Amino acid sequence: MAEGDAGSDQKQNEEIEAMAAIYGEEWCVIDDCAKIFCIRISDDIDDPKWTLCLQMMLPNEYSGTAPLIYQLNAPWLKGLECADVSNSLEEIYIQNIGESILYLWVEKIRDVLIQTSQTTEPGPDVKKKTEEEEVECEDDLILACQPEGSVKALDFDISETRTEVEIEELPPIDHGIPITDQRSTFQAHLSPVVCPKQVKMVPSKLYENKKIASATHNISAYRIYCEDKQTFLQDCEDYGETAILNVKNVMVVVSRWYGGILLGPDRFKHINNCARNILVEMNYTNSPEESSKVLGKNKKRMNINT
Repeated sequence: MAEGDAGSDQKQNEEIEAMAAIYGEEWCVIDDCAKIFCIRISDDIDDPKWTLCLQMMLPNEYSGTAPLIYQLNAPWLKGLECADVSNSLEEIYIQNIGESILYLWVEKIRDVLIQTSQTTEPGPDVKKKTEEEEVECEDDLILACQPEGSVKALDFDISETRTEVEIEELPPIDHGIPITDQRSTFQAHLSPVVCPKQVKMVPSKLYENKKIASATHNISAYRIYCEDKQTFLQDCEDYGETAILNVKNVMVVVSRWYGGILLGPDRFKHINNCARNILVEMNYTNSPEESSKVLGKNKKRMNINT
């Protein structure tokens, strides 16, 4: 078992190194410890007209028995276009189970962007944008799912089995410790949620605070587990913090106040760190250090049993 784990880690590391070598500055490490990466893909590197940001988290079992957890971010990617891209990626995964697929995914997305540029009017990336404008576009859409279909987009019209009291009650909201970098400040807010109406109520309550309402961006993500359907209802409209992908019945909003200095990829790290910190503080998940310890103990137990 230990040899298999070591082989899986080595295979992942080799794939990550290859991606960094192939794509250079396009490839971004968001959280090396948690194996979270991001790549901005465009139809033309020199003159991009259509771009898409692919963010992915590599589970320990990838690429053997577990698929990638991924997010697609683009201001134009909606509805059928989003579903088509997602289905194409999942087909690649199914056809190559046990194999490295990051390169195949990136080039498939690039093919889609090239086809789009040839058949559609120029996209939003024709205009030169500041980092803040780019981030706002990235905030427009997130798709985070696994091929098994265990995650579904949240439809605010769905009926829930919760009582009216539960649905109408505003859940408590906790606020995390701010992170400041180059005069930009990030702060997370967390609330337990069990239904779509509460997901609407939490931001409304937060925006009653003038400081939060005036933030450059308020980035939200939520995950609700439906016991009767054995599925998750998950945010599909904002830039979701990757830290929330493994929790349930919780909503996190990260407020960002831009300080005038471009942060580059560090802004993604701060967003995820803010979300993770408050999730750890409120006991929704373990810290990276604790998770590593638990993983190590589990490996030892498996070695003893084998």
